[in-house]
Amino acid sequence: MRDEGGGLVHRRAFFKATGLAALAGAVGTTLTMPPATADPREVMFRSWVPEIFAPIPDAPAHTEAIVVGSGFGAAVTALRLAEAGITNTVLERGSRWPNDPWREIFTGDDLPDGRGFWHRTTFTGVTKVPMRFGAFGGVLDVTEYPGIDVWRAAAVGGGSVIFTGAMVAPERRLFDQVFGGVVDYGELERVYYPKVRQMLRLDTMPADIYHSDPFAHSRAWDDQVRAAGYQPVPNDSIFTWDILRGELAGTSRASATAARSNLGNSNGAKFDLNQNYLRYAAETGRSQVYPGHRVDTIAQDAGGKFVVTVTKLDPTGAVLATRTLTCDKLFLGAGSIGTSELLVRARATGALPDLNEHVGAGWGTNGDVVLARGASSVAGHGQGVPSASRIFDESSVALTLENWYIPGVPFETGALASLGMVLDPARAGFGYDPATDGVGLSWSTGVQQAVVDAARAIDHRIADRAGALAEYGALGYDANAQFTAHPLGGAVLGKATDAFGRVHGHPGLYVMDGAAIPGSTATVNPSLTITALAERNIAAIVAAGR
Repeated sequence: MRDEGGGLVHRRAFFKATGLAALAGAVGTTLTMPPATADPREVMFRSWVPEIFAPIPDAPAHTEAIVVGSGFGAAVTALRLAEAGITNTVLERGSRWPNDPWREIFTGDDLPDGRGFWHRTTFTGVTKVPMRFGAFGGVLDVTEYPGIDVWRAAAVGGGSVIFTGAMVAPERRLFDQVFGGVVDYGELERVYYPKVRQMLRLDTMPADIYHSDPFAHSRAWDDQVRAAGYQPVPNDSIFTWDILRGELAGTSRASATAARSNLGNSNGAKFDLNQNYLRYAAETGRSQVYPGHRVDTIAQDAGGKFVVTVTKLDPTGAVLATRTLTCDKLFLGAGSIGTSELLVRARATGALPDLNEHVGAGWGTNGDVVLARGASSVAGHGQGVPSASRIFDESSVALTLENWYIPGVPFETGALASLGMVLDPARAGFGYDPATDGVGLSWSTGVQQAVVDAARAIDHRIADRAGALAEYGALGYDANAQFTAHPLGGAVLGKATDAFGRVHGHPGLYVMDGAAIPGSTATVNPSLTITALAERNIAAIVAAGR
C-alpha cells in the first residue's frame, strides 16, 4: 500500500489504527481523538504516539527569562538559570517525544514517514534513495539553501534526539586556530569538558558491544585504517550501553543496533537532554518546556523588556494560536539557523536596531562530508549506530574521519561509511529578503568540492592500502558534502557577541548555541564544545548578573 503522499505505509499501521483506546490505557496517556475527517496518517500517528497529541499548555505571558530552543546550549542554560533561582520558560517548536522499549515511537530512515521530518514530503539521504511521505511535524528539519541542505532538529531535546552520539573535544592548536583566542581552551579542558562528560555520562564503546554482530562494520573499519597506517582512537559517546545490551538480548526493540539514529531512538538508547539537563531543570520547579511553540520574531520594547511572538502548533502543523510573550532576559538557543534567522530579521526590520554588522556572518558547515568504501567481508551483519572510533590526518588539510554507519540500511551491504569533518575556513553570511520576510544564505559549490576532495583522498588512500573497493556509487555517494548536520555560526563569539555570548547592543540578550561558534569545531563533532561553551558562558553570566 501507499499513502496519499506516495510513501510506503507499514502494514501494521492498519492494525494499530484500530487499537487507539487500548493503547491509550496501556501507556497511561489521555488520548485526544482525531476529528472524523482526520487524515489516515494522523490517525496512525495518534495510535503510535498519543503523547505528542496531548493538549499543549500555553507559555506564561511574562517570565523572568525565556530560552528559545531546547538543544544542547538551551538545555544547559535552562538548568543553570533555574539553579540560580531564575524562573525560565523554554520554547520549542517541535513535540516532546516519549521513549518506550517496544513501541515504534520514531520512524526509521529506511522507510520513513512523517514522524521523521519537519513538515516536508520528500527526502533523499546519503544513499541517493528518494523517499516520499505525508507532511507532519517530525523530528528532523531539512532546510534547503543554494549549495547546501542543512539538517537540524525539531523536537524537545533538540539535536540530542537526532545525532549519532559522538562527543569529542578538538585538539588545542586547531581550536585556537578557529577561535582566535576568544575562548581559553585550557579552561574548557580543565573545567567544562569534564563537567559535560560527567553530566552526560560519556564513555567509549565497551568491548562486548564492539564485538557484537551489529558492529562488524566498526571492527572492519578499524582494521582497514590500521592497514593504512592509522591508529583508531575510541570516541566518547552519549549512548546508554545497557539499553544496547537489551537490544542484543531481545529485551528491547532493536534501534541503535539497527541503523536508527538520525530520526530518533524509540527506546531511549541515547541519553538525550530529556533524560538529563532538561529533566533536572524541570525538577527545580523553576523551568518548564513548552513544545509546539515556534518563535517567529524577537524585539525589545522601550522599557527594555524583550518581546517574543510565537505561533502555537499542533503536530500536524495546524495553528492553534498566535501570542506575544515578554521577558526580562532572552537566551537564544534555537541552533545556528534558528538563532541567526531571528537576529538577522530583527536587525533588518528594526526590531533590534542596535545589532552590529557581524550578526548573520561567520557561518560554516564544520566541513562535513560522508564517505563510503567497500568491505564485502562484513556483508549481512547489522548496522550498529554508535561511532566506535576516529582517525585524524593532516597530510594535506586537517581532517577527521569517524567510524560511521549507513543511515536507512539496517543490514550490512559491504560498504563502510565514514563521517568526515574537514578544517574548512570557508564562511557564508545570512541575508534578509524584505519581499518575503525570509532569511537565507548561499553556499559555494567550489568550497563544497574542496571539502569532498580532501576527505575523498584520505578515504581512497585507506581503501587502496587495505585492498578495499573505494568507489561505491552504485549504492550511494563515495563522498557527499551536499548537506551538513553541523551548522555553526551566524552570531559568533567575540564579534556579534562578547566572549560569553552577550549580544552587543542589546543588554539582556544572549546567544547560547552553535550560532556562537565560528563555523567549525576544528575537525570534530560540535556537540561537546557547544555544551561546554554554554556551561562556561552561563556561569559567567549568572556570576556577573548580566
